[in-house]
Amino acid sequence: MLALLTLLSFVQPDTTDFTPAWSKEVVWYQIFPDRFSNGDPANDPTMEDIVGAWPQDYTSPFRIHPWTSDWYELQPHEKQNGKDIWYNLQRRRYGGDIQGIINKLDYLQDLGVTALYLNPLFWAPSLHKYDAKTYHHIDPTFGPDPAGDKKLVEKENPLDPSTWVWTSADKLALKLIEEAHKRNMRIIFDGVFNHLGIESFAFKDVEQNQQASPYKDWFMVDSWRDKAAGTEFKYKGWFGVPTLPEIKEDEKGIVSGPKEYIFAATQRWMNPQGVGIEKGIDGWRLDVAFCVAHPFWKDWRKWVKSINPNAYLTAELVDPAEGAKPYLQGDEFDAVMNYNFAFAIHDFFVQDQKAIAVSVFDKRLRDLRLAFAPGVTYNMQNLVDSHDTNRIGSALANPDKKVFSEWGDYFQWSQKNNNPLFNTRKPSPEQIDMQKLIAAFQMTYVGSPMIYYGDECGMWGANDPDCRKPMVWDELVYTEETHNPDQSEHSPDPVSFNHDLFRWYRRLIAIRKEYAPLRTGSFNALVTDDAAQLYVFERVLDDNRIIVVLNRSNKPIEFQHASMKKGKWLSLLDNKAFAGKEVIPALGVQIYAK
Repeated sequence: MLALLTLLSFVQPDTTDFTPAWSKEVVWYQIFPDRFSNGDPANDPTMEDIVGAWPQDYTSPFRIHPWTSDWYELQPHEKQNGKDIWYNLQRRRYGGDIQGIINKLDYLQDLGVTALYLNPLFWAPSLHKYDAKTYHHIDPTFGPDPAGDKKLVEKENPLDPSTWVWTSADKLALKLIEEAHKRNMRIIFDGVFNHLGIESFAFKDVEQNQQASPYKDWFMVDSWRDKAAGTEFKYKGWFGVPTLPEIKEDEKGIVSGPKEYIFAATQRWMNPQGVGIEKGIDGWRLDVAFCVAHPFWKDWRKWVKSINPNAYLTAELVDPAEGAKPYLQGDEFDAVMNYNFAFAIHDFFVQDQKAIAVSVFDKRLRDLRLAFAPGVTYNMQNLVDSHDTNRIGSALANPDKKVFSEWGDYFQWSQKNNNPLFNTRKPSPEQIDMQKLIAAFQMTYVGSPMIYYGDECGMWGANDPDCRKPMVWDELVYTEETHNPDQSEHSPDPVSFNHDLFRWYRRLIAIRKEYAPLRTGSFNALVTDDAAQLYVFERVLDDNRIIVVLNRSNKPIEFQHASMKKGKWLSLLDNKAFAGKEVIPALGVQIYAK
């Protein structure tokens, strides 16, 4: 194990561009595994599988939740525990699994997706899997043989990687990687290295054996169980959450025992069985990266890049650009989940009467682009929502209230359980039109766009847990949403796959893939008309030039530009030659190529 920490000294930050080239070109798609697709009902979780997960209720009836049911409607078995919807939503499992993801790879390829970010797949009792039992095994309920996998791992010594087995779930994850690579898709896993779960092998041993445990130095223990001294076992949980015991750190970051384990697990998924990096994942997304000290990330990056120099590392950071800079100097991460991009998007497109001016929007984007090295800027994951936010459709249905960039207040306000007034009804056609405009900007701007599963087909929902509904698939028939959280009812909101919205995303992605300036070209603002709410910009690469015209207003706008000659430009959305002067519809966009 100690050999893992003998890092290759030649891996030095590249002062010109330390980021991978491939990740500047991709379109990301984020998948929440339990809620994406149930490809194998035989592996669905049982009561045994949720032991350790909030709300730690193992006596109330438990069943896999009907995929197509009304989200807020309590099922008959849920009503038996006498608890409200918010309690029961935490107990729900829908049975999404790895086979489901594999089955839907062709759908993603048809959409145009070229890179997958998977929320945690590692063995854990919760629906979200951020409370890992291990980092070296995939959750058995994501694979074909949960019972067999559980028996298989009993033979292991977690401290000795040579004893680690490959379960059927592990092998299916490798098949997913292989199938994604066959389709020229990259894939990254979610690394949650700040904390483990209370059901983890290490914490359970500490809880049982206390100071006699070989893992006694893995966690931040405040006091040990000692009857003579009258002390109880107490430890630090992430943000005070007792089910998420934090891994111990010192001035060098995560301490040696868990650090060695993390390094071994990292290698396992990047170069499985030592057969080659082409069989492994293409990088990592690092959860709550700000909670782990910089020295650990510096060492870990060296380790990752020694395994695969082209691996992509992105961090969950919600800090302003200044706060993110220390992580993006070439010795830690290549990029971050670009929440600052999302904040600007929301302030300009989502807000209505309180929307910022075009010139303000442009300046915020320019400041954000210039805050980092060019390679970092082009590698940013440009999201507009995620598993930790309200969906973009519901954001658009709640304008002019809280500001997304005021993250703490907005996070709480956008949760329906904290804010009964938050509108969780189906977005209106006008709001979907605005989502289309947002998608057009997302696909034509600098950085790699990231779609949260289901946005492309019109899903909606408030912040966690409502943003984690089961995926809406075209082949399934869904119950209309009529229930409010208090079980009163409203007029029906039909739930179905939005084909028109899907085709829009697919067309925009195809344009981005066909025209290199939209991926790696320079960015220049041409028009920032605050009065007309018109934003025009160009993307330029060598002699190739693309011009994008966005009408943020609710009125048609007549557009012309001195640099655009009649008949010399082609609209990529309707395949018509530029007439020299054209009308851009309300909430409309045109993309021109010369």
